[in-house]
Amino acid sequence: MLYSGFSRTLTPMMTKVLFVCMGNICRSPSAEGVFRHLVNDAGMGDVVRVDSAGTHAFHIGEAPDARAQAAARKRGYDLTHCEARQVTADDFREFDLILAMDWDNLAALQQQCPKAYQHKLMLLMRFANEFEEATVPDPYYGGPEDFGKVLDYLEDACQGVLELVRKRATQYQAA
Repeated sequence: MLYSGFSRTLTPMMTKVLFVCMGNICRSPSAEGVFRHLVNDAGMGDVVRVDSAGTHAFHIGEAPDARAQAAARKRGYDLTHCEARQVTADDFREFDLILAMDWDNLAALQQQCPKAYQHKLMLLMRFANEFEEATVPDPYYGGPEDFGKVLDYLEDACQGVLELVRKRATQYQAA
């Protein structure tokens, strides 16, 4: 089963999802914005916590890249609440699902993460239904079209994450 480790990590009260890229200024805050929007539209804002972080400390305290914000705004996503931060040791304990944008960031997380929490780490694109790509490409050195393509990937994968979270919430309500 693809998500077998995830079932062990959910709590009935709140599901906590952390999106992770390298600097926390392009992909992960965009994923946070997309997923937060989907969660709120689904009426699950009170039972799902969404955040993002970076594996590196390059941009701590900064707002998301202006190009990421512009692309997100065009699709109705708000990234103004996002502020770059680095993954902390507490994140591995605190979050139920920690979703990396690419293999390098997943490897960095795996190196930092205590063994007891390794099952929480996954590539975000494992949840995608339309796209077969394994990772979300970094648009940092690209143009506006690259940021739009990233949003395409994120919308697809985040919808898959929402389906899983909704399914788990329904199972808890039935129990």
